[in-house]
Amino acid sequence: MQPTEPIKVSEKSVADVLLAMSKTGFQGRKLGEAFKIWLEMLEENEITILMGLAGAMVPAGMRKIIAYLIRNRYIDVLVSTGANIFHDIHEALGFKHYLGSEKANDFHLYKEGIDRIYDVFAYESEFNRADYILADIISELIGVMSSREFIEKLAESVCKLVSEEESIIVAAYESDVPIFCPSIADSSIGIAATIADRRVVIDPIKDIEELTDIVVKSKKTGVIYVSGGVPKNFIQQTEVVARLKGIEKGGHNYAIQFTTDMPQWGGLSGCTFEEGISWGKISQKSKKIQVHVDATIALPIIAHGLQNAKRRSCPVFIWDRELKIDYGCLSHEVSACQGL
Repeated sequence: MQPTEPIKVSEKSVADVLLAMSKTGFQGRKLGEAFKIWLEMLEENEITILMGLAGAMVPAGMRKIIAYLIRNRYIDVLVSTGANIFHDIHEALGFKHYLGSEKANDFHLYKEGIDRIYDVFAYESEFNRADYILADIISELIGVMSSREFIEKLAESVCKLVSEEESIIVAAYESDVPIFCPSIADSSIGIAATIADRRVVIDPIKDIEELTDIVVKSKKTGVIYVSGGVPKNFIQQTEVVARLKGIEKGGHNYAIQFTTDMPQWGGLSGCTFEEGISWGKISQKSKKIQVHVDATIALPIIAHGLQNAKRRSCPVFIWDRELKIDYGCLSHEVSACQGL
């Protein structure tokens, strides 16, 4: 039995603080253990790391962290709610979210045209302007696409309008990191599409096929869930889809979740990774940890801890008639990777 090690206050890097926390107790220990598992994933030679992003993370100020994780290839695939993608585009276009208060008079806010997301405010008029800009972009698109292809097209257009490098979709577009958004209609992107001269169709079944292909053709997979919701299940179900196609992957090899939900209510956002083993979604031998913490606390700490971490190799996705994955990275493409 190993004793706990009280943390001594001294000059430490954030990484050192997290490693010290892994030898304490409760959720501080869990956060430290999550950091260690993430580092272990980065040391793998051939692994694809998928992140599920739910909750109002972009309005809460997490967008530059997600963009940083993408650019440095600490994650390789992002599955997000439509709302986070819209709010990212909203800020990329120069609009803002504002410091507010959860104690505000909401009817007064309504009369002033201010929307509230807990203690964050936004102007409805700015949302509407972003909606119309998106509608114009969507009106130019033609054909049947997965949400990955659709978001790439949005990012290509947004890149022409802005010069910001810290946008999630711009970072993903420039780093060849695919973004999937299976619930894209449940967001202002869906609202924008309804006012567009729409000639594009987003095929959600194509999303399932493409994401399952990534999981099937990856040597190993690690998953990181920010909150839960649709992105978590969408990534989890790839293991089930693969099995129905006669391919036994055995479940994800690594799993981390930052959530405030609890398992006893029966919802997926709070369900344990042990429960996921019963579905074949998580490997029985996986390294896994769930941290019961507000993700707006966990993400900044973990991201700063990862600053000097080096990635051994990264998957390169070659989207042709049939997806191909190469493991390796070029120094000009991925700054976090060691040259191969």
